[in-house]
Amino acid sequence: MTERWALAPEPEGEGAVLAPLRPDGTPAGEVRREPSLVAAVRSRPEVARWVWRSTAEVYPRLLAAGVRVERCYDVEDAEQLLLGHEGRLGEPRSAAAAWARLRNEPVPSDPPPRAAEPTSQDSLFEPGPAVSVPFEGLLEVYAEQQRRHDLAEHPGRMRLLTAAESAGMLIAAEMHRAGLPWRADVHRELLHELLGERYAGGGEPRRLAELADEVSAAFGRRVRPDLPADVVKAFARAGIRLRSTRRWELEELDHPAVKPLVAYKKLYRIWTAHGWSWLADWVRDGRFRPEYLPGGTVSGRWTTNGGGALQIPKVIRRAVVADEGWRLVVADADQMEPRVLAAISRDPGLMEVAGHPDDLYTRLSDRAFSGDRDHAKIALLGAIYGQTSGDGLKNLAALRRRFPRAVAYVDEAAKAGEEGRLVRTWLGRTSPKAVGAGDDGEAGLPQDGPEPAAAEDGSGFAYGFTPGYASNNARARGRFTRNFVVQGSAADWALLMLAALRRTLSAAGMRAELVFFQHDEVIVHCPAEEAAAVTEAIRAAGDEAGRIAFGATPVRFPFTTATVERYADAK
Repeated sequence: MTERWALAPEPEGEGAVLAPLRPDGTPAGEVRREPSLVAAVRSRPEVARWVWRSTAEVYPRLLAAGVRVERCYDVEDAEQLLLGHEGRLGEPRSAAAAWARLRNEPVPSDPPPRAAEPTSQDSLFEPGPAVSVPFEGLLEVYAEQQRRHDLAEHPGRMRLLTAAESAGMLIAAEMHRAGLPWRADVHRELLHELLGERYAGGGEPRRLAELADEVSAAFGRRVRPDLPADVVKAFARAGIRLRSTRRWELEELDHPAVKPLVAYKKLYRIWTAHGWSWLADWVRDGRFRPEYLPGGTVSGRWTTNGGGALQIPKVIRRAVVADEGWRLVVADADQMEPRVLAAISRDPGLMEVAGHPDDLYTRLSDRAFSGDRDHAKIALLGAIYGQTSGDGLKNLAALRRRFPRAVAYVDEAAKAGEEGRLVRTWLGRTSPKAVGAGDDGEAGLPQDGPEPAAAEDGSGFAYGFTPGYASNNARARGRFTRNFVVQGSAADWALLMLAALRRTLSAAGMRAELVFFQHDEVIVHCPAEEAAAVTEAIRAAGDEAGRIAFGATPVRFPFTTATVERYADAK
């Protein structure tokens, strides 16, 4: 089997150019031409991995023609990972930019991100405008990237990371094409049930208008509950000072406006984020097809370009319904980040705790917290997320006595961040530099998201972040890097899990399709008779990803799975 071929569409027309590659990335033969991308791939089933500029440029066209690719190498995605590893995250990552750097020429800026186009689902996954690079330039960039992999801190791990994220690009394109099953009629019934009738002219629906009137009546004056500044001012007039209008802060207050205001905020979010307009824009032919962006955050977590796919409220999940005779296999990785910490820190005690498929926090509490599961959970999540003061400090001390290597691992990452140094995930994904940092490594703070969100399980910890930059604050950067090494390594594991699951489903000839993924949850849509095999494939993929990512450790990566007809019934 020929290992790798480079492939690119011709600048004009439907043709394609391609060439075989040696292991070092240089051409192993002459450049050839085919009448189309589809013909190029179909005529060479022996190719093990296709090398191309961007998966978004090539793969949707192949999928539309019924052509599936097992493996690829995404040059522009690899460029971003390599730039990050070299401490240069943020520099232009296009193939044209990489080629210009090789030639010591002016480096073109990357094109701006393409806006989502919900009213044109067929073109949603089309790539944005790209700065052109000739085929010979693409080959030179690829060969140079192979050399740069060899210079990485852990070359083998870095190669695995770029391969895994390229696999993620294939999966993202396939999930977009398959779509998440969505019943528009059920969605409309839900909206009517929750929000009431719609008024002409696009104003607030009946239930929101009623709640707005209740809020105003409670304050004795007209208040716009959709305007936080108006709400804060109204409470101030009532002698109550608010820092924000977050739900958990409001619920601590004793005031008649609180109950209708909290209800309004919840329904207003549904109306604006997943209301009738969203349904009209994003659901076509019984499917919701967002554009997934692997590695969309600095930690490697996925994001989406429009559609809010990763923030579907539980009540709206009632509209996610399997096709007749099919089922949704919904799988959640159990305590993924604590298990990842065990694997990357090589702490013997924590690896032993994480070496069982049952509840990790219960085992942890039996070992170090006198059977108090809540304290055990808070302690471990506090070590990962940076709660190192107050009660968190006491819990951390107990954790440090029992699991010193695990705590030392995240402590060192935090110290590196405070000192302005870079930290890496297990496979080599690298944190961004502090904002404005020079050679001395001092200055600003890269952080994921302006404000943390409370965890749904009530632990008070935020489970996720999106790219952003905060002020110049060493301690805050330390909290960021403390979490980055764990959460980023978990994202690396998730990529390998998805790749293993995709391969297994395909090799078994199943009709099952990956249709959804977010952080630690995956959904497979499959015929009812395949559900048991899919469940086993997910379990096996989790363990295989652990072995491939972290080597031989006793750590297990179990899933809680549910086979349901409706997404909302999985939890």
